[in-house]
Parts: sequence; structure tokens; C-alpha cells
Amino acid sequence: MADVYCSDCKRMTEVVCDHAAGDTVCSECGLVLESHSIDETSEWRIFANESGDNDPVRVGGTTNPLLTDGGLSTVISMPNGTTSDFLTMSLGRWQNRGSNPDRSLILAFKSIATMSDRLGLVATIKDRANEIYKKVEDQKSSRGRNQDAILAACLYIACRQEDKPRTVKEICSVANGATKKEIGRAKTYIKKQLELENGQSVEIGTIHAGNFMRRFCSNLGMANQTVKAAQEAVGKAEQFDIRRSPISIAAAVIYIVTQLSDSKKALKDVSSATGVAEGTIRNSFKDLYPHLSKIIPSWYAPEEDLRHLCFP
Repeated sequence: MADVYCSDCKRMTEVVCDHAAGDTVCSECGLVLESHSIDETSEWRIFANESGDNDPVRVGGTTNPLLTDGGLSTVISMPNGTTSDFLTMSLGRWQNRGSNPDRSLILAFKSIATMSDRLGLVATIKDRANEIYKKVEDQKSSRGRNQDAILAACLYIACRQEDKPRTVKEICSVANGATKKEIGRAKTYIKKQLELENGQSVEIGTIHAGNFMRRFCSNLGMANQTVKAAQEAVGKAEQFDIRRSPISIAAAVIYIVTQLSDSKKALKDVSSATGVAEGTIRNSFKDLYPHLSKIIPSWYAPEEDLRHLCFP
């Protein structure tokens, strides 16, 4: 029961909700304040120990504008029991024989959703990857190419366009066997196809070392103060002309900052958490070393500690 203003009683009164009739009734004078209201709560309750095959929900998912029918086509399920209705089985067989123009798209979208879930990506990135794949598929020029690499490249481009970039190595880990070289070729191919469609160059986003810092630091379990210092240091490092990839700079900065803290991290651990080879981190360390006094925040480590910092 809740308090609602009643026009007859001229004050706030308790009301009773009749869910069967959809009426909201004043408990004091009996006036129907609202009729035929829509109950937006779930129709059924599903418990964790119940089988997924017995799901009583009678509605489907949301519409998908990328599919021909909006994703709202009717699917005739096959009966589970040994004795089944002949008509239902026949309809199910004919439906399977029929050609669905969106069959390949549905399978591709499911694969993109699986990769997104494994990487912990938000729904906006998944939707952007679906849009990119739909544009490429509409041009009918991807036949004979590695579809796993195409899907992984779509997800990689979507991450960069949404300012949530992932490394090629991270994408490769969920790409169903596609190699880094194949994903790189697919990325170049998709970029060319999008440029042909739009008639102009397509920006897939710029990668900055700071985009990876929070995730890499979380993988290493670093303290908040150390993470703050690493983020500030990597921002200053981008001001210098250091001929290294943003991922390599991020890994080197993390290694330097952890060496200046009480909880030092081994080079092997930093390499494992960032996906950057140990040799690459060493070379990036050497490139950053002459600028450490201007990169590392003074509140985090004095200049004397920087001079005693040893090469890995």
C-alpha cells in the first residue's frame, strides 16, 4: 500500500492496487483513482536451479535494426518429448529448410557478443562492431576471407572508435584462432571497405598510453597512490618525442613507478600483465630514462631516488 492524493478525500490516503483488474482504489472512500494500469514487472519468476529449457517467458529480445525482420521472426521449437505433435515437427523441419537471409549475420553477431563478453566490453562497443560488420557484409566482398579475423578486426576497430581501445594481443586471445597478422590484414581491409562506402577517409581513433594504464595497473594489483603516479607520469611522457608504441610506453612507465614504490613488481610480471615483451620494456625504459626527472611526479619520488634507479 502507498499514499496517493485522493480527489474525493482531498488529501493523501492509502491506496490498494488490484493487479487482476489493473485498478488503483482509495482505501477510505473506494474511489477508483486509476484503471487499466499496465503492470511492468516480470510475468514469471525464474530461479537459478531451474533448467533453461523450461523458461516460461513468452516475449523475445529487443528489435535489431541491422536484421531484415528486425530480429522478430517466429521460431517454431521442436518438441522435447518422445511423443510429439506431427504438425509441429513438420513445421519445424520446413522452417529449418527455408532460407534465412540473416542467418550469417545472426551467427556473426553471436560471435561478436561472445568475444565482447569474454573481454568485458560494454554494449555500445558490441553494437558498434555489429554495425561495422554489417557494412562490410553488405558489400559482398569478404567471401573467401578468414571470418574469425574479420569479426575480431571489427571488434578492435569498434573499441578504438569508442575510446576504449584493446591491444591486438587481447583481441587475438578471444578471436577463435585468428592470428595477430590475420587480424591486422583484416583491419586494413575493413578500413578500405568503409572508406569506399563513405567516399572519404575513416578515422578509427588514436591510441594513447593513458588508455591502457588503469586496466594494466588493475591486473598488477597496484595501490591507488602508485596508479595515480603512473597515470600522471604517462601523461607527461607523451609530451616527449619517444619513438615507441603507446602500449610499450605504458608498460615501461608502470615498471618504473613500481620500482620506486615499496611493492616492487618483477619485469616478468609487468610483461605478463601488459602483454609487452620483456625486451621491449627494457628498450622503452632506456628511452624514458633521460626524461625521468620531468616525467615522474616530484611528490611521488625525489630526484635522488631516480638517479639510483637500476636498468632492468
